[in-house]
Amino acid sequence: MKSNRASKKRFRVTGSGKIKREKAYRSHILTKKSAKRKRHLRKATLVSVQETRTVKRLIQA
Repeated sequence: MKSNRASKKRFRVTGSGKIKREKAYRSHILTKKSAKRKRHLRKATLVSVQETRTVKRLIQA
């Protein structure tokens, strides 16, 4: 089964098996967003437990 190449570029698996992702809303129209909001968008976060199974299926080789 082929892996989804777009997903492979967007998600990483941590050592404990959780899925890590970058946050959205950081690419453009940054002038109206506060510094605090932009700062918090810099950090990566984990995919929700409900979505983990779906994402793992997409990124498997």
